[in-house]
This record gives sequence, C-alpha cells and structure tokens, in this order.
Amino acid sequence: MNATQDFSGKVVIVTGAASGQGRVAAGMFAARGAQVILADVDLAGAQAAADEIGGLALEVDVAREADLAAMVAEAERRFGRLDVLFNNAGVGFSASPRYKMAGITETPLEAFDAIVAINLRGVALGCKHALPLMARGGGGAIVNSASINAIAAVPGADAYTAAKGGVVSLTRVLASDWGPRNVRVNCICAGPIATPMIGELLEDPEFEASMTTNIPLGRVGRAEEVAEVAVFLASDAASYINGVILPVDGGWSAR
Repeated sequence: MNATQDFSGKVVIVTGAASGQGRVAAGMFAARGAQVILADVDLAGAQAAADEIGGLALEVDVAREADLAAMVAEAERRFGRLDVLFNNAGVGFSASPRYKMAGITETPLEAFDAIVAINLRGVALGCKHALPLMARGGGGAIVNSASINAIAAVPGADAYTAAKGGVVSLTRVLASDWGPRNVRVNCICAGPIATPMIGELLEDPEFEASMTTNIPLGRVGRAEEVAEVAVFLASDAASYINGVILPVDGGWSAR
C-alpha cells in the first residue's frame, strides 16, 4: 500500500454507506487502516456492511440535523477525532416512487424540498458539524458527492440538479474558508454509475444506450471507480488538492 494512502490511526465517516459507492468506499478506507463509521438511514444495510469490514454502523437520516450532529459526536466520543468525512448519501432516480424526479414545472413542492434536504442540506449540515472537530484535531478532509448534473445540462431531475449544483458551490466556499485551518474540501461529480440509484433503469437497454451515447468511454461507471477517487481525495496523496470539482464521468463533461 502506498504510504500516502495509509489511513492507519485515522477516523473516517461515510454517509450512504449501506450500498453502492459508499459501501465500497467504506471497505477501501478500512482496508487502508481506518476506523470507519458507516452512516445510513438503512441501519440493517449499514450494519451488514460494517460487519464485513469491522466498522461501526449508525442510523443516520441526513435530512435531520440532530442525526448528523449525533454522528459526529459519536466519532469524537469513541475515537476522540475525525479525519475524513465522505458526504456520499443522496437520493436519485431510484427514489422516484417517493420523490418525483421531473422537470421543474412537474416537480411537486414537497418532492423538491425533500430532495434538496437530502442532497444539499444534508451535505451542508454534515460539514457544519464535522469541520470544527477536524480543525481542532489539526486538520482533515471532506469529500462531497455532487453529480454530472451539477456541471452539465441533464433534463428530467431539476430538483436533484439544483441540489447537486449547490454542493459544488458549497464545496468551493468551504475549501476557501477552512483551508487555512488545514481542512481540505473537494467534490466528485460522478456520471452514471452502476449502483442501486440507477440499477433498475440500467435494466432498460434504451435507457442505458441513452446514457452511454453521451460518454466517450462508451459505458457507465462502476462503484469502485468513484470510491477510489473519494479515497484518493481524502488521502495524503491529495494533500495539495483543495476546492476541486472533479468529474468522474467517462468524459461526459468534456464533450
């Protein structure tokens, strides 16, 4: 293992860790020596993932500030520090039965507010509670999950797009504000990734074809390909990277 990606002695929180790229990233952090807290509204899923890697599972709804505050407080209580926060939790197309994903004129207010609460406010509040603890400990790294929707026009999920665009802007201002306290904040803008968020949609050949048409590499991504980038950005290998908005999209945003 490269010494610059050794997380021995470090404490890492991954939200949305019960499945997809969050679960994979949690495993990668643990394999590199970290103490990992796996936070998810799906406690059973988070516990199953935690059992696999020797981590700690917490039930966390990122739309609730009290849950996020308790999550960070638990990291401090158990380990006395927090070094990394991967703000990965979010809802997308797989949540359409509950939160309608549509253009702005077809999006009910309740759905808009719920999507923004999870995808943007949850990131902001996770940062709000993690940043002071990281700064007191001498520094840390936050990796936020945005989306290709934040940097390219992708019709059909306007509340999601607005929320992810907010994550990009929030990342930039936090990187500027907290860099002097040795806390780096970066952001991943992933393209279509084969996770449960779009898993059912990918079973439709027409949908997958519509996605890959925009991707120079000609395929959707894998959860591992996003998780590896999150681990890199959180590691000492990225010690001079701060405020970056990094597409992980097979070249979609280059077109």
